[in-house]
Amino acid sequence: MSALLTATCAVPAAGAVLTAALPAGSNETRRRTTKAVALGFSVVTLVLAAVVATRFDPHGDRFQLTESYSWIRSFGIDFSLGVDGIGAVLALLTAVLVPMVVLASWHDADPSSSPADGQEGPSPARPDGTFENMRRTQGFFALILAVEAMVIVSFYATDVFVFYVFFEAMLIPMYFLIGGFGDRAGGPESARQRSYAAVKFLLYNLLGGLVMLAAVIGLYVTAQDQGFGTFDLPTLTSAIADGRLQLTGTAEKALFLGFFFAFAVKAPLWPLHTWLPNAMGESTAGTAVLITAVVDKVGTFAMLRFCLGLFPNASKTFAPAILVLALIGIVYGALLAIGQKDIKRLVAYASISHFGFIIMGIFALTSQGQSGATLYMVNHGLSTAAWMLVAGFLISRRGSRLIADYGGVQKVAPVLAGTFLIGSLATLSLPGLAPFVSEFLVLVGTFTRYPAIGVVATFGIVLAALYALLLYQRTMTGPVREGVRTMPDLKARELAVVAPLVALTILLGVYPKPLTDLVNPSVNATLSQIHQTDPAPAHPVAATSGGEQK
Repeated sequence: MSALLTATCAVPAAGAVLTAALPAGSNETRRRTTKAVALGFSVVTLVLAAVVATRFDPHGDRFQLTESYSWIRSFGIDFSLGVDGIGAVLALLTAVLVPMVVLASWHDADPSSSPADGQEGPSPARPDGTFENMRRTQGFFALILAVEAMVIVSFYATDVFVFYVFFEAMLIPMYFLIGGFGDRAGGPESARQRSYAAVKFLLYNLLGGLVMLAAVIGLYVTAQDQGFGTFDLPTLTSAIADGRLQLTGTAEKALFLGFFFAFAVKAPLWPLHTWLPNAMGESTAGTAVLITAVVDKVGTFAMLRFCLGLFPNASKTFAPAILVLALIGIVYGALLAIGQKDIKRLVAYASISHFGFIIMGIFALTSQGQSGATLYMVNHGLSTAAWMLVAGFLISRRGSRLIADYGGVQKVAPVLAGTFLIGSLATLSLPGLAPFVSEFLVLVGTFTRYPAIGVVATFGIVLAALYALLLYQRTMTGPVREGVRTMPDLKARELAVVAPLVALTILLGVYPKPLTDLVNPSVNATLSQIHQTDPAPAHPVAATSGGEQK
């Protein structure tokens, strides 16, 4: 039995423990050592995740590289891991983004104060030798690696209970990242606002998790009554698909709603989204990327793996209502993004709109829609990470999140403005950039089954163009504002963060085939489990004989 998946999960976990245990100190050498260790473990994790993705055979079994270790035998719980195409690409996305987050956050936890005007290193304005302050760097980077480990376990877990444990456990490090290491450009009320955002994030997601726990217990009891005393996902989905495990209509709907509620909170789906703007607005740029590009993807991924696999009939029953909620989220998020005065909150509301597209693609229940939704998870992660991290570099230089405090940046920092433009164009799904492919597939897949919803959803593209281009125009063009005149351009470390994300956004926009080859077999297997096929064309080609139309 290969231990590759376990190693991929264990490396960032070990990195988190080692980083947290490094000696505390207020000198730059110890801080640099801490950062180098965290970066090194994240790079090793990236290599392992890439090996997993390359070793996955799209034409092989649904779950591959499987591992299983006995955990709580009396309840049929094993620490079981296995990877399908969707889990492989999302774990790889996580492993790609975390080194970028570490590099982008290089000075975010330095114990003195945040760097001013883009300088390399902490400002000496407020030295503090207390133990708590000296431990900031170790704690910050350890929490990032802990989140990475828990997210990757969630993508690989094939035991429902194991998934639930890590689905909930990742909330704890995220809570401390938001509340303890938030954005320092928020003004005098920043600490109180960070605390509010962290508590709101935790309460919303804990509520969803408690509802899911009740559903997990209900699923186990129901399955045990029919001779399936296990949490093993492949066993349960196979038994449900072939009728050996039968859930009554009412029970299946209740269990589906229990799982879906937790995933919809984390996704986030309107109207359960309100924690996201607060959390992203009060976080550092790197933490904001972890929230929207990494942690939130676990919610949409779980809708595909658990909601559709375990509750096929309920999924089809509730699909129209969920599509309406997703459509509202697309339009609502885009409209609120247009009206934002805070750069980070604008990106947060834009993400709510994008998650509406992802959920719409999943519950359109077509191969194009679900392939597009899976690609959207990856492409949104890359493009939004680039957009948010460049916005973070911008904010660290000016010391303000308000759009009105900027103007003329492209004249003094053209490279920064250029990368910000690419992120903006990717957000509005410009053809040639990665999000266009996924958004097109989602819309096509939705239109074939729900034409009215597909048509209305296209207005989200128009609204995206408004908020993305208006943000660029107001911050990067026009007269150079006084606080922008001395703004430095991107430095080597910052370019090392942004360049790979921009390159991947362009590459996957031109050639998405490597991803589609991985995810399409898993999408087809999911549709087969719920006994769903693509709708027949509305106007099929007329039959021909001898080259003449009959």
